Amino acid sequence: MVKNNEKLIKWLFDTNAIRVCPKDKPFWYTSGTIGPYYINTHFLYGSEEKANKLLEFIDKEKENILKCPDRILEETMKNYQSDPIYWGLIDEMCDFIKNNIDVNEVDYISGGERRDWFFSPIIAKLLNKPHITIYKDLTTVVSSDGKTEELKELNGESVLHIADLITEASSYERAWIPAIKNNGGRIKWSVVVVDRKQGGAELLKSYDIKSFSMVDIDIGLFKRVLDMGLIDREQFEMIEQYILDPKESMAKFLRKNPEFIKQALMADDKTRERAKLCIEKDFYGLNIELS
Repeated sequence: MVKNNEKLIKWLFDTNAIRVCPKDKPFWYTSGTIGPYYINTHFLYGSEEKANKLLEFIDKEKENILKCPDRILEETMKNYQSDPIYWGLIDEMCDFIKNNIDVNEVDYISGGERRDWFFSPIIAKLLNKPHITIYKDLTTVVSSDGKTEELKELNGESVLHIADLITEASSYERAWIPAIKNNGGRIKWSVVVVDRKQGGAELLKSYDIKSFSMVDIDIGLFKRVLDMGLIDREQFEMIEQYILDPKESMAKFLRKNPEFIKQALMADDKTRERAKLCIEKDFYGLNIELS
């Protein structure tokens, strides 16, 4: 991890790539659980709006598997040349890779559908490496010198995979590792912008992959954020309790704030559905009845 990189931490907050809730209003997650922060690493593209536009662009372009990588590279290169946060981040990542990995040993750089593509094609271009684009169905194409073709045999060559974020590394295990292995190559390194510290790095180690992250989501990071004045003491304490025990800390919050779920059930459709899921699954052992 890039230790104490205040610039990078500031970018995460400036773009809302990390968003922390007020002390008494945790966020509802899609799973029906609640928690004190959201992480959307791809917002480092410059803003949520820009990131969503690029996702829409990718969704249109990915139908043509051979043209898609070049179109993404063209689009991200334009943003790299015009957005100071994205430009700064990509340069930081390139420097980080050069400082932690012998780039001469890297034969290819890969990235998986879709959010990895915010980072991997442009870094491959700047480091002068061929880029392997991995689709969710494990189709793989390789781009080099402005040409893209289906990936043929890799003959044991070494691959650096670049991703936006790692949680439990399920995408690596399900798709990215097999896609490269099936073509006779090997992912030897992984570099992510954010490691959520939920076991992903350990899983990659079991596959003999060296795992690197620019930022680790841990108590140390939020202590730094508190010192920088980006969150207050009460927000920090809520996050600290959550990191130590996500389930119990949020169960305690709900026991102390019984109105929270009632209000969620009267909120917008998305919030209401998540609150209903929370009650149905009884994640927090509160035994609430849906009336």
